[in-house]
Amino acid sequence: MSTRTRNDDSCYNSILKQLRSMSNPENVKGMARYGISSENTLGVSIPALRKIAKESGKNHELAQQLWKSGIHEARLLAAFTDEPSKVKEEQMDSWVKEFDSWDICDQVCSNLFDKTPYAYAKASEWSSEKGEFVKRAGFVLMAALVVHDKQATDEKLEKFLPTIKREATDERNFVRKAVNWALRQIGKKNTYLQKEALKTAREILQLDSKSARWIANDAIRELESKQLKK
Repeated sequence: MSTRTRNDDSCYNSILKQLRSMSNPENVKGMARYGISSENTLGVSIPALRKIAKESGKNHELAQQLWKSGIHEARLLAAFTDEPSKVKEEQMDSWVKEFDSWDICDQVCSNLFDKTPYAYAKASEWSSEKGEFVKRAGFVLMAALVVHDKQATDEKLEKFLPTIKREATDERNFVRKAVNWALRQIGKKNTYLQKEALKTAREILQLDSKSARWIANDAIRELESKQLKK
């Protein structure tokens, strides 16, 4: 066993011990009320996890171990500690299939996957999938890329709009909220994208779907708000 492997194992075991010592059953109950699975969940807060991640530093091998543990908070730490440059498509496809709650989906996509070279391709690919959290991941990636990819052109982000319209009739709560999120984020980017997002929202409003109407009305309300115009 190499020194690197022994160090990774030591760090992994230390982190798991620390997480278990911070377990909070009351927090787990509260998380369950917000749709977060209580299975393999310890109830450790995100700020506490970010502190642990900062202390441990970036480590791709450690992130793999943390994910494989199956523990909710360890998987969040995996997203915070992994190295985007070392993440491959195979890892992304493997992890996304194991998403079991909206927060795992959102944290992994907006803290790790959106920083990989495959982010745009996966956003498009996953948005067509049937699985609820896989599909959500596609739209969360879109929303995250709008915010985090400072080099993205309007044209590149605008290409997400037809996909948003296409999937706006999905009635599943975690999907429709992500579709809405992506649409609003694009519209808040600048005045040109605001106009294009509003155009898409009005087209979505014409679809015969309760979900589509909610997505469109909520987006229009925000994108036409006085606060955003300021």
